[in-house]
Amino acid sequence: MKKLEKTIQKIKPLDTQLMEETQQRLNNLTKPKGSLGRLEELARKIVGITGKKNPPLKKKVIFTLSSDHGVRLFPQEVTLQMVNNFVRGKAAINVLAKELGMKVIVVDIGVAKDIPSHPDLIIKKIGYGRKKYS
Repeated sequence: MKKLEKTIQKIKPLDTQLMEETQQRLNNLTKPKGSLGRLEELARKIVGITGKKNPPLKKKVIFTLSSDHGVRLFPQEVTLQMVNNFVRGKAAINVLAKELGMKVIVVDIGVAKDIPSHPDLIIKKIGYGRKKYS
């Protein structure tokens, strides 16, 4: 029980001043204010919890959930090509992830066709593409 009590004592209120400074920094980036949505909220919270302007984050992951959505700017074969590029580390997201020390996890949740198995691909298909609703 003493370990739990020590842990509880270490919990401090959010550093709201630092959170406000973080929001100002985010607002001054070359992007529309608030355009990163929940990511901005998460950044503020992490800063508020840690009390550090640039907290180190370990074990960072980008989840790339793949599915066909029915908007036909590109044929479904493009989805297969993109997923294959993700798992082989050849897509833009892989380059960014590597630069930032992040792992990319690729999940097929609804690609319209079966994708050949790959050690870096997780199949959690809930359907094949989008369903048509009347």
